[in-house]
Amino acid sequence: MAEPQLAVDPVATSNLSAKAPEFYPSGYNQNFNQNFTDSSLEDRCDSYLTLAEYVQDFLNHLTEQPGCFETEIEQFAETLNGCVIADEALQELVELIYQQATSVPNFSYMGARLCNYLSHHLTISPQSGNFRQLLLQRCRTEYENRDEATKGDEATRKQFHAFVLFLAELYLNLEIKGTKGQVTRAEILQEGLRELLNALFSNPVDSNLICAVKLLKLTGSVLEDAWKEKGKNDMEEMIQRIENVVLDANCSRDVKHMLLKLVELRSSNWGRVHGTTPHAEATPENDPNYFMNEPTFYTSDGVPFTAADPDYQEKYQELLEREDLFPYYEENGADLSGSGELYFDEIDDEMDPEIEEAYEKFCLESEHNRNQ
Repeated sequence: MAEPQLAVDPVATSNLSAKAPEFYPSGYNQNFNQNFTDSSLEDRCDSYLTLAEYVQDFLNHLTEQPGCFETEIEQFAETLNGCVIADEALQELVELIYQQATSVPNFSYMGARLCNYLSHHLTISPQSGNFRQLLLQRCRTEYENRDEATKGDEATRKQFHAFVLFLAELYLNLEIKGTKGQVTRAEILQEGLRELLNALFSNPVDSNLICAVKLLKLTGSVLEDAWKEKGKNDMEEMIQRIENVVLDANCSRDVKHMLLKLVELRSSNWGRVHGTTPHAEATPENDPNYFMNEPTFYTSDGVPFTAADPDYQEKYQELLEREDLFPYYEENGADLSGSGELYFDEIDDEMDPEIEEAYEKFCLESEHNRNQ
């Protein structure tokens, strides 16, 4: 009698190859990093037809690999100091960075960091102004058209909103060194952001209001602190305008919800938690985080309670006096329900009676001292 034949599934084949070329996203310049790092200053400039090509290539590289900022920005600034030797070249550099920061999604933060670094490390300072001055002049051109931009078509508003968020990042990241070495933020940007908010709220269409929400989420806490230092209540006025918009404007329900959430965020001090009072001086009355790290206990009925519970002392004492926590097990872990097996796998982790007594005394004394 012939033995039955077993069916064998065909072996699946793959078109993948270990010798296939390495994959790179479209637009990624795989030779840029090596050329930029290994080449000399002259080679970095000479390998490009124009300075604009070199700068744009670096901006694209930074967009795709933002983690390279720390390792490559120093050499980039060094190259610019050797290549940017004319007023027109510096203005072109400012324009390229501005366009990248306001047209490429998510580059506004990196663009602001780049501007801050170059403002402190570029050595060229022509009569028309240094890098930071030319940058602020470029931003002012867009700023002066704010009223028209907020009333423009969708494309105009979108471009304006990108500028607003870039200016917010500049305010947070652009460091101005004072005569005594102190580092401050650009005062002119602070005032500019207030006027931009007024322009956005004056034309309360959905896209303008969403931009205002993003701006305040990004800079609200810093702006309010700066205004308070000057004795101004500008943030109160902004919140009042938001509440008026919620009541009167014909914006969508989702946008109104965003605005109310923003008001809620501000009422919680922009989500900031201040440092707690020193431990020796902390009390439930002066420290809102007093009970934050306290353990949670459970009553015999399974009801949780902490030190914040009004009946904490009574419940805790009941917990200490309870003797039937494990009614079916002896102190050595033996099962008394009939199986005879060791519940804790013969691991003796019971507390020594003297230590247990000292621990209970310590807990009671700690609770007594806390209530005094």
